[in-house]
Amino acid sequence: MQIGIIAGTGDLPKIIARDARERGFKVITIALENLASPDLNRVSDEIKWINVGKLGELIDTLKEFDVKEAIMAGKVSKTLLYKSKLTPDLRAVKLLFSLKDKSDDSILNAITKELEKEGIHVIDTPTFSPHLLTPEGVLTDDPPAMDEWKDIEFGWRIAKEIGRLDIGQTVVVKGQAVMAVEAIEGTDEAILRGGKLSGEGAVVIKVSKPHQDMRLDVPVIGLDTLKSMVEVRARVIAVEAQRSMIVNRERLIKEAEESGISIVGISHEKIAKKIPHAKH
Repeated sequence: MQIGIIAGTGDLPKIIARDARERGFKVITIALENLASPDLNRVSDEIKWINVGKLGELIDTLKEFDVKEAIMAGKVSKTLLYKSKLTPDLRAVKLLFSLKDKSDDSILNAITKELEKEGIHVIDTPTFSPHLLTPEGVLTDDPPAMDEWKDIEFGWRIAKEIGRLDIGQTVVVKGQAVMAVEAIEGTDEAILRGGKLSGEGAVVIKVSKPHQDMRLDVPVIGLDTLKSMVEVRARVIAVEAQRSMIVNRERLIKEAEESGISIVGISHEKIAKKIPHAKH
């Protein structure tokens, strides 16, 4: 029994690898060069470091190890397409030319189809590691204030709309005005930009897309997210319950409480009702 992990940035690939090994899986990791953590060497049974543009090599390696199921974990920024000296192989070039646009959904769905064509089934992380799913409720001791709940409700609608348009997953709000909308730069940079414009006390809302494929680019928050919030003195982060993931949850909540930051798991049904406290 084995699982393939296609690993980008962040702690998520390591956590999934540890989960898999604890459950008796042999872990085959495709670690993307200059993105994935070197710690993956310690938690993988087999690992190969591959340039992010080498789609053919990635697929060939998974086939070489007879991987039938794989998880995409960790962020791969689209800025690589524009700012780096990325040299895609022939298979990647063909894939990029076949796309109707360069949106996240278009790229990730195309890669998934290439894997499926080769008999490699892409499974979703929340099903494989359900303990990472964001629970509903206020996760920290200090809940949002009334005006912050209003910002959450306001920001939810904006975030869902930019998700529908496949622009991003995150908005930064203060006083029911949008300070920043996430695009290609990613959540952390959007928080820094919006937080600086807010002065302090910003509310961050991160949601899944209305048409979210839970195998691909599921919203994630972690210690890097918190670091960005602390830097700009943001006050609240609200993430969609059961359709997003929190990594290093216990440490994240502890450090958020020490920094005076509220973390909330939200759902469409509960926003207007001011989500009841749901202690971790």
